[in-house]
Order: sequence, then structure tokens, then C-alpha cells
Amino acid sequence: MGKIAARLVYNQSWGLMQMWKTPHKMGKTVAGIALIGCMLLNLSTDSYASAADKQQIAQFKPAKESKKRKTAVVSWDRLHRQFPNTFLLNGPRNKKRVALTFDDVPDPRYTPAILDILAEHDVCATFFIVGNRAAKYPALVKRIHNEGHVIGNHSYDHAIFSKLTLTKYQKQIWRTDTIIKNIVGYSPHFIRPPYGELLPQQVRWSKQAGFAIVNWDVDSIDWKNNPSSALVLQNIKRTLQPGSIILQHAGGGVGQNLSGTVAALPKLIQLLESKGYELVTLPELVGQSKAR
Repeated sequence: MGKIAARLVYNQSWGLMQMWKTPHKMGKTVAGIALIGCMLLNLSTDSYASAADKQQIAQFKPAKESKKRKTAVVSWDRLHRQFPNTFLLNGPRNKKRVALTFDDVPDPRYTPAILDILAEHDVCATFFIVGNRAAKYPALVKRIHNEGHVIGNHSYDHAIFSKLTLTKYQKQIWRTDTIIKNIVGYSPHFIRPPYGELLPQQVRWSKQAGFAIVNWDVDSIDWKNNPSSALVLQNIKRTLQPGSIILQHAGGGVGQNLSGTVAALPKLIQLLESKGYELVTLPELVGQSKAR
């Protein structure tokens, strides 16, 4: 119970004995007994709560630094310097060309609308395919291919590659590669890691296997908080320049609304063309083949 609690009980007990010696204080004695009982109960409860609190603190104490993930994510600039022809962020800056890219496809809610707009404006883009979605909607993947767009690999289930071992990363790539090849007849040369995260050893293996990693230098941020078309355009214009690779989405997660992306696309195409930009696919922009 602790020294303070024991002392308190002793004091209260001594007071109670004094009251028993005085008959006319019997009524007060009963109240005293009840008071002591409550105090003892509170002390016991407080002691238990204190022990429980300590147990909870111990239980949720953060893991030691040594147990944290040891492999830090390397910056994109550093990866590009280390793998200049394999880890790409943009095309040549000396030509007024840009590439529109769309992630997380196919998605029957948004991909058909994006394809309709591109067809209407006679623009070809690059679509990064999620394997399990392609297996579920192969007809949409075929349509993307048949309408002249380039297809890339965007993992099997949108995994965060930087948290995977090399073996698990390879499985993500090969599984999606097989699905895509069975639908469109070729193995994509381009990989885009979900969230743009990749480890140096994964880039190194990708290079050896004949792939190229393509991230972006212009983010529409259409994936965040369901932005309006005006905000999507504003985000794109902020860092747009010759050679830019523009990130957008033609597929979303649960509760994600990409109507802003769809509404912004025709305006974006008109804006780019009015400024003298040529809209091309990734192979045209970076001078590499679409297939391995």
C-alpha cells in the first residue's frame, strides 16, 4: 500500500479508537468508520490504477532505435545521379515536350473518361498499371493499349517498395509483368513505384533486369483531398517546364474522387498546346523503348 497510505490508516484508526472511548460520539463513530472504508478503497484503487498506468506505458513504449527499419529511403536526386539512365525524373530540358502519365489504373470509375478525353484531343499518354486491377479489368487494359497509349508497371497491389525485401519487390514486378504481357503482348520497360519510393538495391536489380524507373517532376496532387480542377491545374503549372513528366491518376482508392482530374484534363491539354508544348509518351520523351 505504501508508507503514506499506511500512515494515513494508522492515524484514522487511532482517531476511531478515541471516539469509541466517548459514548456520546457514537453517531459520529459510524460516520467515521464509513469514511475510513472509503479512504481505504480509494487508496487501493489509486494504487491499482498507478500500477496499471505503468504497465500501459511499458506496453506502448516506442521500440528502441536499433529495432527501427535500418534502410533509409534515398533521395530521388541521389538515385538519379547514381543511376542516370535507369532512375528518371524528367526528359531533356532543351525541347518543349512533356509527358502525361496516369497511375493506379485500370479503374472503371475514371479510366474510361480519361481515355475519352485523350482520344478527343488526339493525345497519347502513359498509364501505370496495378497488377491486381489489371487482372480484374483486362478489357480496360486492352483499350489503353489499343488506343496507342504506353503501359508501365505500377506494382501488383500498390505496395510500398521501400518497405519490401528485394525478393518481395521482384515478386511484385514479375507478377504484374506477367499479367500485363498476357493482355497486351509485351513486357513493359517502365516501372513507377507507388509513392515514388524505391531502394538503391531495387533500382540496381531493375536495371539488370532491363527495366527503367520513372517518377515525375510535376505532381498534380490530384490524389490528396479530392481537389477541384482549378487546384489540379494550379499544382501542375507550379513546376511545369520543358521535359516535365506530369503525374496524374486515372484510378483511385476507396472514397477517392478524381472528378477534378477528369475535369482538368481538357483544360490542361489546351493550356499546354497554347504554350507550344508537344504532348508525347514516355518512350518519346526519354528516348527509351516501351518494352523490355
